[in-house]
Amino acid sequence: MRVTSRASAILLAVVVATATGCGQRQVEVRTAPAPATEQAVQVTNNLSQAVNVYVTGASVNEMFLKQIPANTAEKVPVQGVASGTSVTFKAVTVDGSRTYQSRNVTLSGLFIWSIP
Repeated sequence: MRVTSRASAILLAVVVATATGCGQRQVEVRTAPAPATEQAVQVTNNLSQAVNVYVTGASVNEMFLKQIPANTAEKVPVQGVASGTSVTFKAVTVDGSRTYQSRNVTLSGLFIWSIP
């Protein structure tokens, strides 16, 4: 079987590409940064109706977080508010008849709050 110069060139290119692809590579190993602590509030709604939960503070405009169903406990992330920020949580019944407010807290991980 006769091998043409074109076939030889293709074969040579495949061998070079394979050798280059399988050769040693320099690898840089780094440690990932520590994950940021998630800011969250655990809301226990002991009422017979759902509440809308908000967060507010001196440097935080009132921000809706989540609606919590009646007689339910849920962990709600507080996104966009940095750790160490002083905030207050507010819960308003869905019919608007009652409002509940937490004490002023400094966010640092998980804050547990029961209504009422």
